[in-house]
Amino acid sequence: MGTDIIILGIESSCDDTSAAVLRNGVLLSNVTASQDVHKAYGGVVPELASRAHQQNIVPVVDQALKRAGVTKEDLSAIAVTLGPGLMGSLLVGVSFAKGLAISLGIPLIEANHLQGHILALFLREKDSTETPPPLPYLCLLVSGGNSQIVKVNAYNDMEVLGQTIDDAAGEAIDKCSKVMGLGYPGGPIIDKLARQGNPDAFRFSKPHIPGLDYSFSGLKTSFLYFLRDRLKEDPQFIEHHKADLAASLERTIVDILMKKLTMAVKQTGIKHVAVAGGVSANTGLRNAFHEKAEKSGWHIYIPKFSYTTDNAAMIAITGYYKFMDHDFCPIDKPAYSRVTI
Repeated sequence: MGTDIIILGIESSCDDTSAAVLRNGVLLSNVTASQDVHKAYGGVVPELASRAHQQNIVPVVDQALKRAGVTKEDLSAIAVTLGPGLMGSLLVGVSFAKGLAISLGIPLIEANHLQGHILALFLREKDSTETPPPLPYLCLLVSGGNSQIVKVNAYNDMEVLGQTIDDAAGEAIDKCSKVMGLGYPGGPIIDKLARQGNPDAFRFSKPHIPGLDYSFSGLKTSFLYFLRDRLKEDPQFIEHHKADLAASLERTIVDILMKKLTMAVKQTGIKHVAVAGGVSANTGLRNAFHEKAEKSGWHIYIPKFSYTTDNAAMIAITGYYKFMDHDFCPIDKPAYSRVTI
């Protein structure tokens, strides 16, 4: 292999066990095992998640190495999500990564899950012609656990300009989906329904939060009360208006997100704008991004669908940049459940 830099990335922060292999910054494989066990409970059950990670981690890493056509002896370093996330889930990935790094005598690299989402835009596949955004750029990071506007000055220098003071956008979507009895995870379900509905059918309250911070708990409450009142008049209300409810909810959330992002662009003067995280897979948000680019001359960057949800490819690219800087992690550094960028 010679001077090739080969990084194994491991991600286990929530309910997806993922491993990816990167050679000299180019992605060779990205394998993810999702857990269906949580659907029955309408949300991730931490204890079940960590057990499923224990079952999945060895086969997932094995598959990632096989698909990449490399052996574990070829690896230069192992990058692993140390946090934030569910502690039980993180510990499975972190313990495995530490054990493997020690046994191979190679460095361990710490990846922050949130930074990973933002760096997903720097992933290269063989023969891909897409270019990453120039620095500095703004990134709207939206997922089940986070909603923030980040100014990215360098891969290891990120500044949070605004963030949610309560619930994240993805969390609000999941909870509203649950209230409507549509199932979990709510994101893909609401997205699909919203394509068939009228986004102007219903109005929900938009919070007035100063500066660039977000709030979604008020929207959730207003949605709940709205449904409660309508169901009194018509017990079949949700069934009859499913698509319109989904479209109106999506429109409200996208409006809230885009309004603050537009403010951030005005304040910073940076017109290179990216979106990342699980909610960046949402069609309504992607459409709003494209419209904004046409109207306001933004240069937009949207990751491929496979890199929007939790995946190890984004952890591997984080590891690659840190490897180049010899930014290694002490083997006894613990996982952490809460942290910002």
